[in-house]
Amino acid sequence: MLPPGPHRARRLRRRVRDAPRDGGGRQDRLGPYVPGRRARPPRAALLAAGAAPARLRRRRPRRPRPRGRGPAGPGARRPRPRRPRARRRGCSCCGRARHPGPVTARTAWQRAAADPHGSLLLWPPSCSPRSSPGRCPCCCRCSRPLAFAAIACTAIHREGRALSTPLPPAPSPRRAFMHSHLDVAGHPRPQLVRDPDWRDLCGTWEFAHDDADRGRRARWMAPETTAPWTRAITVPYPPESPASGIHDTGPHPVLWYRRTLDLTAPAPGRRLLLHFGAVDHRAEVWLDGHLAGRHEGGHTGFTCDLTGLVTTDGPHVLVVRAEDRPDPAQPRGKQDWRAEPHVIWYHRTSGIWQPVWLEEVPEQHLTALHWESDIAHARVRCRARLDHWPDQLLDLTVRLRLGDRLLAEQRVRLEGPENEMDIAVPALRHGQDLDDLLWSPEHPHLVDATLELTDAADGRLLDRVHSYLGLRDIGWDDGVFLLNHKPCFLRFALQQGYWPDSHLAAPADALREEAELARSIGLNGLRLHQKIEDPRFLYWADRLGLMLWGEMPSAYAFGTPTVERVTAEWTAAVLRDVSHPSLVAWVPVNESWSVPHPAEVPAQRHFMDALYHLTKALDPSRPAVSNDGWEISAADIWGVHDYTQDARDLRERYGKPVRGGAFGERWPGARRLLLDGVRHTGQPVVLSEFGGATFVPEESAPWFGYDTVDSPEEFAERLASLVSAAEDSGLAGYCYTQFTDTLQETNGLLDAARHPKIARETLRAILSGRPRS
Repeated sequence: MLPPGPHRARRLRRRVRDAPRDGGGRQDRLGPYVPGRRARPPRAALLAAGAAPARLRRRRPRRPRPRGRGPAGPGARRPRPRRPRARRRGCSCCGRARHPGPVTARTAWQRAAADPHGSLLLWPPSCSPRSSPGRCPCCCRCSRPLAFAAIACTAIHREGRALSTPLPPAPSPRRAFMHSHLDVAGHPRPQLVRDPDWRDLCGTWEFAHDDADRGRRARWMAPETTAPWTRAITVPYPPESPASGIHDTGPHPVLWYRRTLDLTAPAPGRRLLLHFGAVDHRAEVWLDGHLAGRHEGGHTGFTCDLTGLVTTDGPHVLVVRAEDRPDPAQPRGKQDWRAEPHVIWYHRTSGIWQPVWLEEVPEQHLTALHWESDIAHARVRCRARLDHWPDQLLDLTVRLRLGDRLLAEQRVRLEGPENEMDIAVPALRHGQDLDDLLWSPEHPHLVDATLELTDAADGRLLDRVHSYLGLRDIGWDDGVFLLNHKPCFLRFALQQGYWPDSHLAAPADALREEAELARSIGLNGLRLHQKIEDPRFLYWADRLGLMLWGEMPSAYAFGTPTVERVTAEWTAAVLRDVSHPSLVAWVPVNESWSVPHPAEVPAQRHFMDALYHLTKALDPSRPAVSNDGWEISAADIWGVHDYTQDARDLRERYGKPVRGGAFGERWPGARRLLLDGVRHTGQPVVLSEFGGATFVPEESAPWFGYDTVDSPEEFAERLASLVSAAEDSGLAGYCYTQFTDTLQETNGLLDAARHPKIARETLRAILSGRPRS
C-alpha cells in the first residue's frame, strides 16, 4: 500500500489519470453518473489517503486564449498534438490479457462500493477476510496493490454508509474464482466447489400425496399431467413441517414433487448434473417423463446426469417421487414409525429435506476429494476421484494455502479414476510453529486447497475446484483422548438436529447459529445423534472449532435388509464427510438399536463388529465406537450411558482410571456394559450420555426427561454437580443429554427456540471446565 500523506493522494490521482478509458463513464458519491468521463476518487477517499484539504479544491477550467493575441499570438510555438493513448486489452493492474476484462479505476470503485462485505479482492487488510487484500481482482497473482479500491473501501468503512446513487452494472459478467474457505458458506457441498456454475433449486415446487400409490400407473411423471398438482411446497423442508407450507404430520408413504426449469443445453464437452442432498427414503427422478435416476437411502445424497435429456433450450419438467414407509429395517434414526411421536421419537422427515441444485461440469471432472493429514511426517494425503477412466494423460496440480502463505504445490500424473498422492508440507517440520498451522477448537485454522485438472499433452485446463482441510491428528493412549498429540478433554452435548418449524431440515441461518451457540456456552463439541448432518453444518463446525461425533441413524429390526441398507448408507456417509477436521469419531451403532441382541445372537455381534472394521477400513485416522452406550465390543473409545442424578454415584463408578474387568461388573444402564471377551487395553472412556434433567416441565408433557427440577437455581446446581463429578473422574470426556429441547424431550440446556434455560454466563462457567495440563 502507498504511505499516507500528500504523495499517496498524488499517486492515486496519477493512477486514475493513467487508467484506460472504458467508455462507461464515471460515478462517485459526490455527483451523478456522467457518461464518457474517467473515474475520480471521491473526496472522502482522498482525505483518507492523507491529502490536505487545500489540495482537493476543484480546479477551474482554463479559458481558451484567443489566437493572434498575447503570448499565444502569431509566431508563438503551438503545443504538439498528443497521440491518443491506446487502450490496454488486459488487466490495467498486471496486463494479463487472458483475464475477464480490464480493471480500471472506475470499475474498481464500482466493485468496491457494490460489495461492502469483502467478497472481492479489493479490501484493505483491516477489513478483508481474503488472503490477498487490496490486490488485483482479475488475477490475484499480481503483487501490485490496487490502491484506489483499497482507499475507496477505507472511505466507505469510515463514512459508515454506502454510495448515495445507484451504480451501473460491473462490466465483468463473472466474478473471480473462489479461492478461500470463506467463500463457500452456503454452498451445499463446501469441500468440492466449482464457481460459479451451480444453481440452487430450493424454493416453491408443486406437490401431491399419493397414499394409494397410483402415480406411476397414472404417469404423474409426464409433463402433460396436471390433475394431481394442486398444492405447493417449499423445498427442502419436509411436508410434515410447518416451514414446508404443507404441515401434515400424518403417515403418507408416497410423495410427489414437480418443478418446471428453464434449462440451456450444455455445450459440447460439458455435462449438466442434478444433485440432491438427501431424500428420505427411496427416490425416483424424471425429466420430461424420462427416468433420470434412482436412489435408496434417506440420509445421504445422490446425483443424476441430465446431459442426454436436455438437448434443447427452454422449459423442462422435473418430477421426483419419494417413498418413506414405516419399515423397521429402514435406517430412520429418531423418526417415529407410529402415527404420533412417542417416548423419545419425533415426527417424521419424509421426502426432500436437504438442498437440491444444478451444476454444469466438464466432461472429465473431479467427483470426490478426501484429505488426511499426517503431522508427525509433515505431509497431507489427497485422494482424488475422476468421473470416468481417462482416455488421455492427465495432470493434477494441488496448491495448499494458509491465508497468503503457500504451504505446498505439487503436480502428479493421473493414470486412472482413483488417485492418491502424498503432499509434503515443510512448514509442519517446525515444531514451535505448529499452533499457527494446526486445527483445534482454540485455533480452528483451515487450509485452502485449489486443484486444477489439465491435459498433460497441451496443458489445457479441464477442471478446477476449490476445497479446504484442517491439519490435525486424532489419537488415544492410556485412557486419554489426544488432539494433535496433546490430551483433550471432551465437553460435549447430545445434538438431535431437530427444529420445531422444519424438523431435521435446518432453517436458513440455523446451522451457523447452532455451532455458535454450542461454543458460546462453553462446549467444545457435539455428538450428532441419530442423524447424518448437513455438510453445511460440518463446514461451520470446521470454521468455528467445534468437534463432532458422527453417528449412523439406526434401524430397529435386524435382518438382511438392515445389513444391506445400513452398510451402504454408512459407507456413503463416511466417504462424504471424512475430510472434515471437526469430525473426531465415528459411531455406527447406538444402544444396540440396529442389533437388539448382540450378546445372544452371534450374527448381530458379527455385524456390529463388521461395522467397526468397515469404518476403520474407510477411515483409519479416527477412533470408531462399535456400539455406544452398552454391550461394547470392538471399539477405540468406550462410550457409557449413565443417567444417575447423584454426583456421588458418578465419582464412585468413574473416580479411578478403568482397570480390567471390574469396570464391566456394574451396569449403570439397562444392559451389560461389555460383551464377553472384551478387555480394556487403554481405550478412553467417555460418559457419552448423562444428565437429562428437565427444568420446569409442563403439566401435560408426555415426557419429562430422566428427572425434574423446579427452579433455575436447582437446575444450575444439578448441572454443576454432575459436570464436576464427570471432570473429577478418570473419564476422557462427557456428553450431556441434551443440547436443546426436542418435542417431548424437554431436557435440553436450551429450549426448542434455542434460548438458554439459565443465564448464558452461568452455563459457560459450568461447561467450560477448569484448565487441564
